[in-house]
Amino acid sequence: MKADKKLNSDLILKGNMLQAILSLAIPVVINSFLQTMYNLTDTFWLGKIGTNELAAINLVTPVQNIIINFGMGITVAGSVLIAQYIGAKETENAKSMANQIFVCAGCFALFCSAVVFFTTSGIVNWLGADGETYRHACIYLRIVVWDMPFLYMVNIFSAVHQAQGDTVRPMFLNLGGITLNMILDPLLMVGFQMGTAGAALATLLAKMVPAMVAFVLLSNRNNDVHLDVRSMKFEWEKVKLILRIGLPTAVGGSTMQLGFLLMSRNVYAYGNQAMAAYGIGNKVNGLITLPSNGIGSAVATIVGQNMGAKQVERAREGYLLSMKICVVFLFIGGMILSRDVISTGIVSIFSDDAEVIAMAADFLSIMAFWCFTNGVYNATTGLFQGTGHTEVTMAVDATRLWVFRFLTLWFCESILKMEVRSVWYSVVVSNGISSVILYILYKTNIWKKYKIKVGTDKE
Repeated sequence: MKADKKLNSDLILKGNMLQAILSLAIPVVINSFLQTMYNLTDTFWLGKIGTNELAAINLVTPVQNIIINFGMGITVAGSVLIAQYIGAKETENAKSMANQIFVCAGCFALFCSAVVFFTTSGIVNWLGADGETYRHACIYLRIVVWDMPFLYMVNIFSAVHQAQGDTVRPMFLNLGGITLNMILDPLLMVGFQMGTAGAALATLLAKMVPAMVAFVLLSNRNNDVHLDVRSMKFEWEKVKLILRIGLPTAVGGSTMQLGFLLMSRNVYAYGNQAMAAYGIGNKVNGLITLPSNGIGSAVATIVGQNMGAKQVERAREGYLLSMKICVVFLFIGGMILSRDVISTGIVSIFSDDAEVIAMAADFLSIMAFWCFTNGVYNATTGLFQGTGHTEVTMAVDATRLWVFRFLTLWFCESILKMEVRSVWYSVVVSNGISSVILYILYKTNIWKKYKIKVGTDKE
């Protein structure tokens, strides 16, 4: 295992850049696909049960995502910091940082799970749900929220290994989880007729098993970077560093998800069918953007290690090549998915409701046509994360939703009277504007400024 990670690090710092990008990105893409399958499996079986159940999950999913994205700030910071320490050959600091990430993320996950569990009724009521949708949403959220500690454990495992250039083991770990989820979903939801409770319980159990495996593997003392009980007390200097790098990502991500929550509330105003269509379109579109997300993660690792090794121009080379790959892939894939016959055929898998199918296909076609802008967005986000400039991505994430998306939504609804299509266009317009802003910020070269002091064994 040590030899594999040494080989990966050498490839990132000295080897062929295209090979480095693909060797990191391909397992991440597969891993992201497996994560997406958790939700798609639920969506498929709930679509077979009824529109109320499907709308309920789509309504409350952003609540869970707010917490996940806030906690992701901790794991993103960990991945960046560990990568830069490894690039600077500071193994002890990398190991210590992994333990700090584990303690911080674990405490945060347990606290948030408890808070959401006890406030579920108020949250769902605030979202505007009533009747059967309210009941199903409460049942689902109260169960699924307890997967947070297990999800964070898997994310920590991925962050530690990705920082070392190993994206294959996290992929196999999630493969086990999704396989279990695909078995449990129909068994609990249909076989035992548990409906939304079965969907939530299947997701919880399918994340619990990989989390336990992740903990055992991370505790292996044969690895240079491993969990050690003696290192799990808070080291406040490292905690401050985690907060300095991770808090902007946490605030940006959770603020963005809060915006998604309000978007869901706006969509729900058009009815259960619109809510179901919105969820289906988002999740299917997420599949085509997975390669872009994976390459963005690869950029963060490549840039992080090369910046730690003081190889600024090689970091730039990795970013530019990654962005070109993303844009070309998404443009071709988007042109295919945006064809009406293809988008309609795909969304029909997840619903038998003709109105839901029509709205979801329309949403998917519009998003797919413009999804190439995500290539610029994800690659450039990876660049700023890899250099520790997470305040840049926080600002852009926040304005993408709270300014550009809601402004476009208001204009299309109030001025153009486009009704539910206002939501569809607000998504693509805000994504496009944010991508342009990020690329302009890249051209200013602010990413070259070092934010993390590495190069010695002392911070």
